[in-house]
This record gives sequence, structure tokens and C-alpha cells, in this order.
Amino acid sequence: MFSYDDYKEIIRICKSSGRYMDYKKAMTSDSFVIMRHDVEYSVERAYQLSKVEESMDFTSTFFFQWTNNSYNILSKRNMDMIKDMHERGQRIGLHYALNGMTDMELVRKQIVKEINILSEMFGFEIDSFSVHRPSKDILRENIKLPGIINAYQDDFFTFAENVDENTPVNVKYLSDANHIWRYGYPDENNILNNKKVQILVHPFAWHKVGYDNFNNYVSLVEEKYAQMIESIDAECKDFVEYKDWFLDRTKLPG
Repeated sequence: MFSYDDYKEIIRICKSSGRYMDYKKAMTSDSFVIMRHDVEYSVERAYQLSKVEESMDFTSTFFFQWTNNSYNILSKRNMDMIKDMHERGQRIGLHYALNGMTDMELVRKQIVKEINILSEMFGFEIDSFSVHRPSKDILRENIKLPGIINAYQDDFFTFAENVDENTPVNVKYLSDANHIWRYGYPDENNILNNKKVQILVHPFAWHKVGYDNFNNYVSLVEEKYAQMIESIDAECKDFVEYKDWFLDRTKLPG
């Protein structure tokens, strides 16, 4: 259920609904289907998924982290990919990490600060955010900021203290978190039979092969391994004599 072909079927259903739109249009609509991506671990996988969307004449919103140990959003390689995604019609937002912050006023100020920095660095407006691993406190807070869209504000997300697939909600929320569709799979029933739908897809979990959870992590780590070797080789002239040894230890997926 996590191959590019599977994702194309989800896109097909979204488009067939006649209600697929972005957050701004959904604000003034009484029915919608929204697709969003929280980017963990790999800008490359987000970029590849955006190419899958492009092949289907489809765009969505990709939220990137500013404070992430797995990728540097401001590296030239990553900035080039994100700028290319933006130029091809993808919407780019901030995936905000709380990093232990609990003061909601400070959270609000930090979100605005990070959005302003990223807008300046990328050279285009960023006006939306999603929260990384949101606590119940921040979901209850229902943060709304002037001119900025929160993917978890009550226009697009229904908060409930204890929620499962059968909890009555105003917005049907479907997420592939932890490689599991906890609140229902984005099939025709869940997408077409609910007036308001938000779908969260994490790009790192998807691959043209469609791995299970363990093998997906294996492939992801191997990709990162190869990228580290490439990065060191580009920076250190003396690494060339060791490069082949390190590359021989990888088994990259086909």
C-alpha cells in the first residue's frame, strides 16, 4: 500500500471527487479534499513524490522542517529541489517542530519567525505550516495567525480527545503515520463519502517498490548512507582512496 502506483490511485480518487483543492480555497468551501505532506528525513523522497504528482497533473502542499537532524533545508541541493517543486506548482510550507516548547505565545512567535526566515531564504512567500508530532495541547489551542494557514486549525481538522476511525468528525482526517493508516485508508469510500477530507502522506514512507515498514527504513538508511559518501567525497580530496570501500558496503534498492 506504499508504492507509487498505490499513490497514483489515491490521486485518481482525489481528482475524481471534483472537490480537490488547496487550503486557501478550502477556507471558503463547504466541501473539500486536501492533500498534504509532512517531510521527515528526506527531501529527495519528497521531490520524487512531487514528480509522481506531476505525472498525474496534480499538486499538493509539502511542509518542510527547519530544525531537523536528517536533512538541511538550506543546503544547495535541497534548496534547488524545493525551488524546482515550487516552480512546478507545488505549495511549500513550514513543518514546525515544537522542540519542547510549551508556551503557546512563544510558539506563535516562533512559527512566524521561522516562516519569515524561510520566505526570505527561498525567495517566495511561505504562508502555511503544520506541526510536527502535535501534542493535544497544541491541537486544543487551534492556532490561527493573520495571513498564515495552520493545517491543524479547525477549518481543516477536527480535534477529539480520543479519536479512532469511527469518531464523528467534521473533517475526515486520513494519515499514514508510522506506516499505518490509523483513521481509514484513502479509498473511494472515505474520500467520496465525506464532505471534508484532509489526507496526510509522509513522502519518506513511499517508494516505487512499495516496501513494508522495516524494508522501507532499510532503503531510506541506505540512501542516506550513499548521500553521505557523496557529500564527503565532494568536500575532502583525501577521501577518494576510501570511497570505493564504503560504496561496496551499500545495497541500494533498484
